[in-house]
Amino acid sequence: MLWLTEDAVLLCEHVMGRVQIAASQSFCTINGRKVLVDDDPERKGINGCPNANIAIGMKPCLQTLRVAEGYCEFIRIGGHRLCLDTVRGLTNGTPAGLVRYIVRDPGQKLVNLRG
Repeated sequence: MLWLTEDAVLLCEHVMGRVQIAASQSFCTINGRKVLVDDDPERKGINGCPNANIAIGMKPCLQTLRVAEGYCEFIRIGGHRLCLDTVRGLTNGTPAGLVRYIVRDPGQKLVNLRG
C-alpha cells in the first residue's frame, strides 16, 4: 500500500469528478511533496462530476464525506493516521449513500507499506 501525497488523484466513481485535496501538515514529505493524513480527504470539494440531471433529481458529487477505510492504524504523523492508497469513502452525490470516492493515483510510487 502506497502512502498518499498532496499530488494524489482521488476521483468520484463517476470517474470525472476530481477531489480537491490539500495536506494539513508540512513536516513529513516524500520527494518534497506533503504526505496526507486523516482527515485530509474528508469534506473536500469535487469538481467535474458529470452525474447531473436536475429533471430526474440526479445531483453531481460536490463533496467528500468521511473516509470509510484507508487510514493506517499504526503509523501516525503529528498524531494523525497516515492516508494509504486504499482510502475510500462516500460522496454527497446521487444516488445518496452509494457513490464513493477512490484513489486513482497515490501521488508517489516510492514509499510503500507492506503488510
